[in-house]
Amino acid sequence: MTTATYTALGKYLDLLLDAICVVDKDGHFMFVSAGGERIFGYRPDEMIGRQMLELIHPEDKDKTLKAVDHIVAGQPEPHFENRYIRKNGDVVHIMWSARWSEEDQCRIAVARDITLRKQAEAMQQAVFAIAEASHTSDDLCSLYPQIHQIIGGLLPAVNCVIALYDSLADCISFPYYVDKHTSAPAPQSLGHHSGYAQLIREGEPLLLDTAQLADPQYAHFLDADNVRKPLSWLGVPLKMQGRPIGALVIKSYTLTACYSAQTVELLNYVSTQIATAIERRQMMARLQQRALYDQLTRLPNRDLFYDRIQSAIARARRNRELISLLFLDLDKFKEVNDRFGHQTGDLLLEAVARRLELSVRECDTVARFGGDEFVVLLENIDHPEQSDRVVEKIIDHLRSPIELAGNLITITASIGMAHFPLHGDNEKDLLHHADNAMYASKTQAR
Repeated sequence: MTTATYTALGKYLDLLLDAICVVDKDGHFMFVSAGGERIFGYRPDEMIGRQMLELIHPEDKDKTLKAVDHIVAGQPEPHFENRYIRKNGDVVHIMWSARWSEEDQCRIAVARDITLRKQAEAMQQAVFAIAEASHTSDDLCSLYPQIHQIIGGLLPAVNCVIALYDSLADCISFPYYVDKHTSAPAPQSLGHHSGYAQLIREGEPLLLDTAQLADPQYAHFLDADNVRKPLSWLGVPLKMQGRPIGALVIKSYTLTACYSAQTVELLNYVSTQIATAIERRQMMARLQQRALYDQLTRLPNRDLFYDRIQSAIARARRNRELISLLFLDLDKFKEVNDRFGHQTGDLLLEAVARRLELSVRECDTVARFGGDEFVVLLENIDHPEQSDRVVEKIIDHLRSPIELAGNLITITASIGMAHFPLHGDNEKDLLHHADNAMYASKTQAR
């Protein structure tokens, strides 16, 4: 087949939306129909003579070379898909129908742009994946990495930031911050001169390219300790029913992953689902907090305590370990309420809760059982004397006067103790023994 033949065919082939490409045995374009410019962004004369591999997306080169080997070996490829980098830097998804001409020693292929279809499929998959993650994740901390992974499957997003906005506190925080070249900024207000604040404040996507990021007027968009400036910065607001709840930002430090209007559309499309997922997990966390924690002291309540002691007993029974249970009742707490008022009494319960937390390890549980009664669950105890030291520490912490609403209040507590398995092999027996011991201590003190 000669160049003159290509020219004669060209006036008909140029009418096709698909591109007809002829590539020699070394991978150079010999002929490209006019449809090639619509697909690749290059004019046909710019492509002829160029090496095919120069235009292929780096991640798809290996699989493309394998497909070429099959075609040259006489195995036509009617539905081969790969990605090319367009002249403007965008990624285009192509479906090829190709075969080898032994007589002419070249590959003849038809290229069809399937980018819109692939984008639609990817966005739909991302939406489903985000919705599933919002239901299956244990909490927000485990949801954020899943969102990052889903976005990474949709577009280049090695560096990803999720910022959340608390309107009551006027505070933008950064619960998820992954960036190879900078660390998370400090919490900031909505009026702060940053890209995050502008996204949340204005509620519109924002794309900054290399030239804009180099301009001093955009210096405040970069984090203060940024050692290396990104080459592309893209952010979208996260909104629920028109109300801003945060922002999602991705950054690229490589030329092969610069963002475009196409990327903005993709990220903005999934931002609604991401905002819904985050809002759902926040709501679940609030409901869980209310259901399992005492609203006044923020300590585990009775229900959560029962769950923890049952788990602790099961572990102790399995590992033949000792656990201790302390039952604590504040002495003369009613007198504090009667003398200073219930508001001061509530403040006293909060203060006692914080001092009890300071008296134990992180692995132990302090719970409010009701009224002025507290329980402390001590796990991984080597011998009962360890629990005695905890009791001494609690008494010592409570001994110091507490200043509340201008009043200096001193409070003491009666404490009863029970050990597993010495005083019972279930939570009911242990609580009964510790409760009796507490009342015996209170009677003795009187």
